[in-house]
Amino acid sequence: MADTLRATAKYLAWLSILLAAIAIVMLVMGFRSQVGPFVVAALASLALFCMRHPFLKSYAFTVWVFAFVAASMFYPQAFMKWGGYDLKGLIVPLIQIIMFGMGTTLSVADFTRVFKMPWPVFVGFSLQFTIMPLTGFVLAKAFGFSNEIAAGVILIGCSPSGLASNVMAYLSGGDVALSVTITSCTTLAAPLMTPLWMKFLAGTLVEVEFLKMMFDIINMIIVPIAAGLIANRILYGRQRLFSRSVPLVCTALAAMGLTFLSVRYYAAFTDMVVHRFGLLFARDLDTLLPLLSSLKNGVIFGFALVAIVALAKLVISVWLRRTDRWMDKALPIVSMAAICSIIAVITARSRNDLLTVGPWLIGSSMIHNLFGYLLAYWVARAIRLKESACRTVAFEVGMQNGGLASALAMNVLKSPQAALASAIFGPWQNISGSILATYWHRKPVKETKVISDLGLQMAD
Repeated sequence: MADTLRATAKYLAWLSILLAAIAIVMLVMGFRSQVGPFVVAALASLALFCMRHPFLKSYAFTVWVFAFVAASMFYPQAFMKWGGYDLKGLIVPLIQIIMFGMGTTLSVADFTRVFKMPWPVFVGFSLQFTIMPLTGFVLAKAFGFSNEIAAGVILIGCSPSGLASNVMAYLSGGDVALSVTITSCTTLAAPLMTPLWMKFLAGTLVEVEFLKMMFDIINMIIVPIAAGLIANRILYGRQRLFSRSVPLVCTALAAMGLTFLSVRYYAAFTDMVVHRFGLLFARDLDTLLPLLSSLKNGVIFGFALVAIVALAKLVISVWLRRTDRWMDKALPIVSMAAICSIIAVITARSRNDLLTVGPWLIGSSMIHNLFGYLLAYWVARAIRLKESACRTVAFEVGMQNGGLASALAMNVLKSPQAALASAIFGPWQNISGSILATYWHRKPVKETKVISDLGLQMAD
């Protein structure tokens, strides 16, 4: 089996080289309009090769992103509409699936851990929502981007920590538990912090609707994560409740029933909540009502995902008697496909702008990401956190939730141009994060006892 995989990987590598060579020859000969299939196929072959290579597999996702970007650049119409349906309508559901996947990997302990390590979590949280928004604002002004593109640069800085930071913290010898906790805290705070910073920093560039952005973030992040936490209990709960088939069937049916009940009674429930408590949040109830109603789809979608997970566990774990953590294997692939699709849809809509300002946006994203790593790491060192915590904070600050930024740009700012920055920042941070994690992995953490002004931190 291992020999077969190695042989397949070798063939994929040679195929990628061959296709790339053909593409280069065609470009030299002037056949630019016909080079698209060879470029896309070369990148897809390279991505498959990376997936099978023990060292390069961490770069496979980034190469897949490049393959999807190339496809959307050569064939933008293929990522616009299918059968009359505008594909940008898929962005929010795909983000919800990604965040649901995040929720399935979390537990209540990941949120309560903040009380066990409050100081490192506070440092990471504070640096995340100061360094990245302000750096994004400075870069947007320094590069002289148009208002919408500048707003996108600021938006990626105002977003919470990215999920990939947890993996990078693990590979670099960082504190994985701290990484997960900071990611969870910044994600939960995003409904308030992201629109607050956007209103303050980008309000003069584009129209920023604070409440709409807040409710959209709740819909795209908080609701799916909550559903993921429920799914986590169904998948990995040790109680006997989750080990027998009958309760699992009841769980699935209850979730489905609640889905339909939500559709039927949500409007009446929302009416009651808004008219009773609406004055606490907004002067104009007619403005608040649509915002609360917008959560309906997120709630229904969350219940549907829980139902699917419950039924899947019933089939795979109970009937087929497979005990491996199959969801942990499936969700990364689903998330990867979702992110690639989001980037392709955004790229297709901003193809001309990308051809014009692409190099400048790439440079801006690289600087933004690098400053996040450097400033966060050295500030953490300056206040004498442990080395493992310093590395973790660097990844938490430097790596952003690009998918959320893309969805907000498309649905709240109504601007494909504003989504360009996150479409570029996301793939780049995976490249830079992998390089930095590999570098730190070769330099094992050597902890010493350090005394800070806030108390004694004992190293392992």
